[in-house]
Amino acid sequence: MQDTQALAKNYKVIGLVSTGHFVSHFYMLLIPPLFPLLRTEFGVGYTQLGLAIAAFSLVTGLTQAPIGFLVDRIGARKILLAGLTLESLAFILIGLWPSYAMLVAMMAVAGLANAVFHPADYAILNASVGGKRMGKAFSIHTASGMLGNAVAPGTMVLLIYLADWQTALIICGLFGIAVTLFIAINASLLRDPTLNDPETAPPSAQDGLKLLFSLPVLLGALFFLGIAVVGYGVSTFGISTLTVIHNISVADAAAILSAYLFASPVGVLCGGWIADRIHNHHIFAASCFVLLATLFFCLAGINLDLVTIAAFLVCAGLLSGVVSPSRDMLIRSLAPPTEMGKVFGFVSTGFNVAGVVSPPLFGYILDNHSANSVFWCVGAVSLLTVVTVFTTGKKSPKHHT
Repeated sequence: MQDTQALAKNYKVIGLVSTGHFVSHFYMLLIPPLFPLLRTEFGVGYTQLGLAIAAFSLVTGLTQAPIGFLVDRIGARKILLAGLTLESLAFILIGLWPSYAMLVAMMAVAGLANAVFHPADYAILNASVGGKRMGKAFSIHTASGMLGNAVAPGTMVLLIYLADWQTALIICGLFGIAVTLFIAINASLLRDPTLNDPETAPPSAQDGLKLLFSLPVLLGALFFLGIAVVGYGVSTFGISTLTVIHNISVADAAAILSAYLFASPVGVLCGGWIADRIHNHHIFAASCFVLLATLFFCLAGINLDLVTIAAFLVCAGLLSGVVSPSRDMLIRSLAPPTEMGKVFGFVSTGFNVAGVVSPPLFGYILDNHSANSVFWCVGAVSLLTVVTVFTTGKKSPKHHT
């Protein structure tokens, strides 16, 4: 009976935190579908609109690690609810007072709010979910974010058809407020590592910095960077690369890329089941990246038919998803529960760095070298990632089991 109650409570926690994560990723892709409308509405070009998106990513990257310290200091629940509220209000304000200046300012505010989710979510999950189910918790959390990305563009198109773009943003913002209230009502289910043991003194800022700049955590950040670079290389320039090196149509390349992107969340959910049943997460993750590198080297160097190309990229999507829960379990092992926020906040900045560096890097490669070089580069980064993940696992202090 107690096991059944504990299981139910665990999945309620996972559902609450994953719903917040869904909203955070949903908000990331609300503005890009509006670009053609906003270009006319505000009298600006796509470059200026791109800068608004860059403001979001830049602020998130700069503030994620400091917010991780704040999560460990004052509590993950408070920070999570504040972030959801602030991000929801940012999109409401864009809809209420539309202007280019408001867009840039509120995207920066939304970027600050977005920085709370990884530090707060992982701290809450680690404190609230039983260790035997942690891999599943991480996989559902990751997959919910991918789902948020997937449904945002279609939602905006539907709402614009029913009303207008300002009303669409306001509705989406009110949706976030409703989710925040729902999580707040059920907040007692969310254990907060900073509050679980009030007699334990919080770690000092100096000790926190010492942890972040330890070799395992630095390698963990490079691990996240490598994963993100591989993802950006395929998702951003995969269609352009495939049409050139394999002489297939844009429609076929787009269909194959969609299959790759769909396979990834399926792989994430499978990876959660695997992560709960293995101990050497670094060896498993390293093996996945060796296989990924092999697939991309084959795509770069061998003349393949359409079915084989599709099969290889679906396998690559599954592998990139399967590795995610083991990635999170590995990072979890690097810090005690009271410092989980800062560690996940710090290593997750690798995603933001990749978002700034990868598009121009792969664009330069495609402009100045053979198209095959894109997949050669993706494969090489996958192999370099093997070094970081394997070394991280070997040097991990194993704070958790």
